[in-house]
Amino acid sequence: MGRRWRGRWSGYSIRVPGRSISGSICRKARRPPAPALVYLHGGGFTLFSIDTHDRLMREYAAAGGFAVVGVDYPLSPEHKYPVALDRIEALMLWLRDHGDELGIDGSRLAMGGDSAGANLSFATALRLRDRGADGLVGAILSNYGYFSNLISDDAERDFGGPASNLDRDEAIAYYANYLTDMARECANPLVCPLLADMAGMPPVFLVIPQCDLLTEQSVAMAALLRAAGVETADKLYPGATHSFLEAMSVAAVAREAIADGARFVAEKLG
Repeated sequence: MGRRWRGRWSGYSIRVPGRSISGSICRKARRPPAPALVYLHGGGFTLFSIDTHDRLMREYAAAGGFAVVGVDYPLSPEHKYPVALDRIEALMLWLRDHGDELGIDGSRLAMGGDSAGANLSFATALRLRDRGADGLVGAILSNYGYFSNLISDDAERDFGGPASNLDRDEAIAYYANYLTDMARECANPLVCPLLADMAGMPPVFLVIPQCDLLTEQSVAMAALLRAAGVETADKLYPGATHSFLEAMSVAAVAREAIADGARFVAEKLG
């Protein structure tokens, strides 16, 4: 993958209420304004950046023909909840009203992310819905989402432990970094979206690796969405582990999942 890329990156830095936020926009060569996927990188609210996810965002733009807006949101533990969420919400509202300044069609926006980035995508869409901007997010692409601090013994036994690329102790430590008072704040649906009322949410596609500590959370999220009447698609990728999309250059299953996600976003944005 990547050989089809004929687009370009452009940086952006904008002012949102009280703060600034920056990142990069990846777009395939096409006439603006373009529909866009706002992509939030994973890393447990603590690690990584738009640079670590550069290749993945390029692949989505190339495969789907839409722009991808990478977001340099503030990381924990220096920035506790809800700093990152506040900044991302403000960016979405700015893109709705001023996206044309960046070549983005503010009426055709999707959100997506991996792990903690998927959490932030759901939290942003939930907050926008509850504040009367429920049509702003046209779709959500959820890659092995991290939706709750509760991880079962079965998940830790089967997919965690010291030999895994994500175990329960590490996952809980990320939540501890993100929050000021984990016992209290984990009751908040914007922190743990598995507690949320999903009625009125946009269409969702969940990319679910078979061999992941967080697989049970994506399965539970799919059931929660369907029970709320949300248009929901999910796909289990055999043999895949947490963060498997990063292996796109060597793993056919990663390339398949990227193509599936790009197709979903392109279809929903029109």
